[in-house]
Amino acid sequence: MLDLDVIDAHHHLCDLGPASYPWLEGPAQRRYHGDDFPLRRRYLLDDYLADAAELAPLGGRLIGSVHVENGAADPAWESRWIDEVVSQSGAGAPSVQVVKVDLHAADAVDRIGALAALPSVRGVRDILNWHPDPFYSHRDRADLMRDPAWRRGFRALAAAGLSFDLQVFPDQLDEAAALAAEHGDTTIVLDHAGMPIERDASALDRWKRQMARVAAEPNTTVKISALGTNDHTWTPDSIRRIVLDTIDVFTPQRCMFGSNFPVDGLYSTFGALYTAFDEITAGFTAIERAALFAETAARVYRMGPVHAP
Repeated sequence: MLDLDVIDAHHHLCDLGPASYPWLEGPAQRRYHGDDFPLRRRYLLDDYLADAAELAPLGGRLIGSVHVENGAADPAWESRWIDEVVSQSGAGAPSVQVVKVDLHAADAVDRIGALAALPSVRGVRDILNWHPDPFYSHRDRADLMRDPAWRRGFRALAAAGLSFDLQVFPDQLDEAAALAAEHGDTTIVLDHAGMPIERDASALDRWKRQMARVAAEPNTTVKISALGTNDHTWTPDSIRRIVLDTIDVFTPQRCMFGSNFPVDGLYSTFGALYTAFDEITAGFTAIERAALFAETAARVYRMGPVHAP
């Protein structure tokens, strides 16, 4: 039995209809996350809670969650909407949110200031995934982390008291480590375990070395999540090394588990995902598992005392 409090460190909601989500609209395009047709619908709090209810038979208790921006065309609208969801939810989830800001935009500093005023906002995400193969890329340039305009936006996060959710591929991790080293006053949360695309032993050896460079910077933490986006038929054995290597280089006190639902619902149920996390970490101490499943997320995202509703 899981028998643990759980804070889901990474999930999304979607109000498709009233709002526009460009990545879920228009002609279907095959991307690395697979067929997103099942995601082209509203996914509201009740839908998320229905998925997360699969924790209960495992003995898990959902006591909070972190909503991460979901690519709405109007990020300010999405942030205000989620802030209302947080304030009105009696379920304890979502507890806080990570909002979207294009840090390269001329008005990025003003946007950060405005969004930081929302009570539920704890951090910003500006997806930076770039890959030579457009099948994987989210951005059209590889050098954004070095761009002075982007850096100007990034520097405003610390002044606003916000963390940064950093989403990149393994070959961008050296730049991520340099960014963390140069901005030690900003908490950086590496999303999705650095997104290892290639899963053969040699590629994972290289990925682990790159992860270790990021982990060497004390202002970094990591989410173990979205492991199915590059392994659509994953099993506990197929993700075991990624989970354990991530914990090995970051330590349990700097790792947190996230569902990445509904996206990872394309590849498994909520219960199957957390059963895998439970089984893979069965050899860890109770203190280490408490950190992995809830306490790291509560600390990093400044949730304060959290209790099961």
